[in-house]
Amino acid sequence: MPNSSSYNPDVLSCLANLSSDEVFTPPQLANQMLDLLPITLWRDKNAAFLDPGCKSGVFLREIAKRLDKGLEAQIPHREKRLNHIFKNQLFGIANTDLTALLSRRSVYCSKTANGRYSVCEDFSDSDGNVRFKRIEHSWENGRCVFCGANQEDYARGPELETHAYEFIHKESPKEVFAMKFDVIVGNPPYQLSDGGHGASAAPIYQKFIESAINLNPRYIVMITPSRWFTGGKGLDDFRERMLKESRLRNLVDYPKLYDGFPGVKIRGGVSYFLWDRDYDGPCTVQTMWDGEPLGPPIQRRLDAYDVLLRRNEAVSILEKVRAYRVGGKAEPTLDARVSSQKPFGLRTFVHGAASSKGLKRPVKLYGSQRISWVERAAIDRNVAWIDEWKVLMTRVQGTSAAVETMFLSRPIIAGPGEACTESYVVAGRFANEKTARSYAQFLRTRFVRFLVSLRKATQDAAKDVYAFVPDIPLNRAWTDEKLYERYDLTPEEIAFIESTVKPMDVSHE
Repeated sequence: MPNSSSYNPDVLSCLANLSSDEVFTPPQLANQMLDLLPITLWRDKNAAFLDPGCKSGVFLREIAKRLDKGLEAQIPHREKRLNHIFKNQLFGIANTDLTALLSRRSVYCSKTANGRYSVCEDFSDSDGNVRFKRIEHSWENGRCVFCGANQEDYARGPELETHAYEFIHKESPKEVFAMKFDVIVGNPPYQLSDGGHGASAAPIYQKFIESAINLNPRYIVMITPSRWFTGGKGLDDFRERMLKESRLRNLVDYPKLYDGFPGVKIRGGVSYFLWDRDYDGPCTVQTMWDGEPLGPPIQRRLDAYDVLLRRNEAVSILEKVRAYRVGGKAEPTLDARVSSQKPFGLRTFVHGAASSKGLKRPVKLYGSQRISWVERAAIDRNVAWIDEWKVLMTRVQGTSAAVETMFLSRPIIAGPGEACTESYVVAGRFANEKTARSYAQFLRTRFVRFLVSLRKATQDAAKDVYAFVPDIPLNRAWTDEKLYERYDLTPEEIAFIESTVKPMDVSHE
């Protein structure tokens, strides 16, 4: 056994991330992604590889290792082999001047490609094939026409980074390198930083994927947040395109927080994929948990629904729910009952008086972390709802735990004379208290919250997360057992639901 003092750690596994939108890829994860590519590529001396969002250079470095071994028979002289690989096969576009230096240091063993210590002797300039070019945004009506950046935030002087990434700020990405690439691989920037208001940060990783597809390489391998599966700001068109993409050959998903990138909080997890230009068929989906495969990979079409079902085990359950018929007709879904945001037109920060004393027509108001009282005249939207029985659900539900297990908050029964701010949605309106309580009991079941989880990748619990939940008659008290029986779930399917969703405590009701 070798002496522990001889251990030589990989410096790229020890780097701290530059920011939340530029996350370094651990070498082990980079290699798992490269394993999706056919091994014949490593023996192809004409194959060209591009990383369009270089940060540490880890992908190009690991590709170089594989090519060095794979081309040994064709180019026996190692110095000539390395010169050929670095000069003719590996290319990168860095995100910043700093990451360009770091990437060249990782790939060429020198921050300058033509430096004294560079492992490639064929470069005549300091950049080599890892370049960074400062690009300015193209403003139109206060927004960048390429990435959508806000001019007020990103119209900067030369002393600051523009975050106008070259690969997505061209009429055609072919303008960057005048050549054809066989493989585009990487971990692109995730979002445009917004000065700390993460909830409103705009994703941009989809633009890297779209630009890569437009270049029509043989293969694309990229890792991104998984929010696009079910939601995400500005991602609807991208999700529709990807779900219909029959060239998506493999998808590897890390739903657990911190699993893909230890120590990095990416809500909704991360995933990577293999896009194969010459493939046309179902996608092989593999879920990872604690770094290991969770169950076998399953081949399935991704466009069966308008969102991507992450867990293979969930497919059969949802299919049974959707196939259930009443009088030959499919059951309606709960999202039709649930209100849009701001059901009564009141923002989150609205708070009324501490009591109803002195108010002419007081309305009890459920708001952010407190209950207060307002005049009925202060409400100008859905005024008639005030007089009905209602079930309220918080608009935001989630924790910082690595695994979400509740998915919805506890329902609130709001009677006549009561309303809420946009901290809540009105999940249902009823003529009497009994039906409202029956509905609240239905929402508390594991079954309902499991179906919600299939559409809920973040803390946001807007009306669309209820679109898989059947809207069933409320003439009985629904329990999980009765719902499992109604939809003919197997013991294995029931066990899966109960392993992912915790029961809801009702002891305080």
